[in-house]
Amino acid sequence: MKKVKILSTGSYVPPKVLTNFDLEKMVDTSNEWIVTRTGIRERRIADENVATSDLAVEAAKKCLDKVGYKPEDIDTIIVATVTPDMFFPSTACVVHKKLGGKNEPTAFDISAACSGFIYGLTLADGLLKTGKSKNLLLIAADTLSKFTNWQDRNTCVLFGDGAGAMLLTVVDTEDDDDAIMSTYLGADGNYEDLLYIPAGGSKMPASKETVEKNLHTIFMSGREVFKVAVTKMVESVIKTCELAEIQPYQLDLIIPHQANLRIINAIAERLNVESTKIFVNVDKYGNMSASTVIVGLDEAISEGKVKKGSLVGLVAFGSGFTWGGAIIKL
Repeated sequence: MKKVKILSTGSYVPPKVLTNFDLEKMVDTSNEWIVTRTGIRERRIADENVATSDLAVEAAKKCLDKVGYKPEDIDTIIVATVTPDMFFPSTACVVHKKLGGKNEPTAFDISAACSGFIYGLTLADGLLKTGKSKNLLLIAADTLSKFTNWQDRNTCVLFGDGAGAMLLTVVDTEDDDDAIMSTYLGADGNYEDLLYIPAGGSKMPASKETVEKNLHTIFMSGREVFKVAVTKMVESVIKTCELAEIQPYQLDLIIPHQANLRIINAIAERLNVESTKIFVNVDKYGNMSASTVIVGLDEAISEGKVKKGSLVGLVAFGSGFTWGGAIIKL
């Protein structure tokens, strides 16, 4: 029986730190206001000449180096992003080039906003178990700061940049446990105008007017997003646990999408899970889109919060709306 194994993880955030006190000098806000409403104290910002692929490559290198794999050992590269280097080619192809480009892997992007890593993990599970891939590199990377309106006090405080990577393989065995015990995905396009970037696509191509009106930046209806985010992430944890035939309390750690501390706390309360089992780093990084879950997992491993054999719940929610969860065994 084919079973998926997680070989390693890696993460990278830009060195530049933007604190709430920095934002006080840029927009009508305060550290107290931001912390009270979001739990965020600082975030990382990529330099102007740094692309999403650059963050992705740094995370990938850390991931591969941990287990001594070379880029040419990888036969599939998936990049989850909503801030690609360009419309085409895919950021995955750019990553392949920047890693050395010595082989000819399958390489493609997926766009599921903040749920992108969970969507990618589900695809990876299918590709590996059906024999379409042997060694798969799954990356989530975004530079949301480049699409943020820094005059909008309601959104500019929320987002940061970062990337995370996971290396997966498949083995044919009857003995070992499957690393990906369950996944669950969902979406509802009826909410598409509650969290989006209006311009830049075929519906509203770039023009002088769209630039002047800041239509290439993030628009969000916060209250509506909050309500659905909590409901769907709780639902995702419950459904993935049912599929894995376990209860939420049996999880050693839950790593939710790091969008807002109030959302995270509401999830923990509804699941009746003790706070020590909920991973939080939103205070350091803000919302890094799809990369929050994998960056969180990489940090949890490096900090010793989880270890080999730990059961970990991953859950995310994003624009679309999209949502999903996964239960993994390290």
